[in-house]
Amino acid sequence: MSEEKQHHGRHPPDRDAVPTLASLGVDLHPDTYRYCEDSQALADAIGGNRLRDVFANWIVVAAAFSACMGGLLFGFDQGILSIVLTMKQFLNQFPETDPAQDSGAAFNKGIMTGLLELGAFLGAIQAGYLADRYSRKKAIAIGSAWFIVGSIIQAASFSYAQLVVGRFVGGVGIGFLSSVAPMYISEIAPPNVRGAFLALEGATIVIGIVIMFYITYGTRHIPDDWSFRVPFVIQVAPCIFLGLGLWKLPYSPRWLAQVGRDREALDALVRLRGTPSTDPRVQAEWITIRAEALRNREVIVMAHPTIAQKAGLAAEIKLEIAAWIDMFKPGILRRTMIGVMLMVFQQFQGINALIYYSPTLFEQLGLGYEMQLTMSGVLNVCQMVATTSSFFYLDKIGRKPPLLLGSVVNTISHVIVAVMIAKFSHDWPNHQKEAWVGVSFILIFCFSFGLGWSPVPWALPAEVHASSRRAKGVAITTCCNWLFNFIIGVITPPMIQHIKWGTFLFFAAFSFMSAIWTWFFCPETKGVSLEGLDRIFGTKAGVEEIDAKADILHAIIGISSTTGRNDVPALGTGYQNDEISDKGAAFKGQSEFVERV
Repeated sequence: MSEEKQHHGRHPPDRDAVPTLASLGVDLHPDTYRYCEDSQALADAIGGNRLRDVFANWIVVAAAFSACMGGLLFGFDQGILSIVLTMKQFLNQFPETDPAQDSGAAFNKGIMTGLLELGAFLGAIQAGYLADRYSRKKAIAIGSAWFIVGSIIQAASFSYAQLVVGRFVGGVGIGFLSSVAPMYISEIAPPNVRGAFLALEGATIVIGIVIMFYITYGTRHIPDDWSFRVPFVIQVAPCIFLGLGLWKLPYSPRWLAQVGRDREALDALVRLRGTPSTDPRVQAEWITIRAEALRNREVIVMAHPTIAQKAGLAAEIKLEIAAWIDMFKPGILRRTMIGVMLMVFQQFQGINALIYYSPTLFEQLGLGYEMQLTMSGVLNVCQMVATTSSFFYLDKIGRKPPLLLGSVVNTISHVIVAVMIAKFSHDWPNHQKEAWVGVSFILIFCFSFGLGWSPVPWALPAEVHASSRRAKGVAITTCCNWLFNFIIGVITPPMIQHIKWGTFLFFAAFSFMSAIWTWFFCPETKGVSLEGLDRIFGTKAGVEEIDAKADILHAIIGISSTTGRNDVPALGTGYQNDEISDKGAAFKGQSEFVERV
């Protein structure tokens, strides 16, 4: 067994036995230690967040887009349902969803819609553990397999029961993919463009909605049941392409370091950054990742020493359960709750209610059937334009401003729509202007939501957790998304049927509360390293923690913790200390993962 594989277990390694750079065949560049100590020096050397920086390395781009396939698939589902639920062919095949044939159609429709989210909830719960144990890549593969099976069942359904089972199975796959994607992206993307890549998760959802909406808009003219079966079949295609390309994606360097595969972590970074292993910025990132992984492993074992000393599957399961419980203990709870609350407000502002049931909601505003479908398409395009634009500005203006702006505009929009329906729904033919005012503010809401509340809740939770907690933190956040999505999917049809305009006031209340919460409790993560976020939460700012990380870093480099910096250049005497110029233009995947101490 190689030296690096000896540290694969749960127990904290003796720091004196940590594999050094020399033992792993790596020669230290003279600038590496300086970058490890000073993240600002590293940031100055690596460049900015312009468009060319985002697309500088095709491997990072390809990996990020592949990881976001779960968002695309969820968007496909939403795009299909918004039209399928109004198709005569579908209603005849599944009369349980037709109000004219079944008095419980509103409830049945909600259950059919919501079971996908319930499956996604269960999938996301499993994803964190499997992503930690078997890698982010393999968790993505598992999710793809679940979704393919679920889509086949849906496409072949001839009964309501078969249809909801297929949706549940497909939902498990979506839960896997949506949970692992932001985790994987946050660990492979350079931090100066990390927000842009994390915004892809939200962007691919709305892109998928628009693509499948218009595909289904076209297939609705097919006279038989293939009108709704064709879209169910088509949504399998992205999963097949993902499966074919998955084996070429790199493993997450942070996951490799977490399980003790140190040299492989460096090789993955070299591939992701497009520079040789001798580059001091790559070395600094790699060393910092290793130090963080080792320290995190120590923290977990020290938190549960009795369990960690035992061997066997039972002890491993107990340690896993204890690690989940840790996510709700002081010191970590605030990070966990940030992700939970982001998903509460994302879902209860009503975006998925509008997407799933937009034709029905537009009917409340007096629109005819064809115009309902037309405006549903416009609604999806509005959200897509806004969400995809976040790819270019999220790392420039930060995470909080789009959330605050969105909350205010969303509140106003919902209130105006509620007023229009309350005052004029009894006589739309004589109040066409008021009807279109309501339609306009629904579109404004979707655009505003797409600017902030669509991308940020997928990006921010992956940024606030330390690497050892990230898998579980993102899994909890994603589980909450699907749980609240399930609730919205089930309650919206009865709400529309019974309280009508009150549905929009319900969403307005949550939009208003989201503004208050964002202002007082949501942290800004723009330009902050993943490890540097510890300072914001005040959980690892003590001298003992700083000294521990410094001691591990020294052990990795191969110097005594009391030696001091003057000894370090001797380790890299084979280098000429070439100046790194042009803001790191040659550095194809920028890095700023080093915490400033």
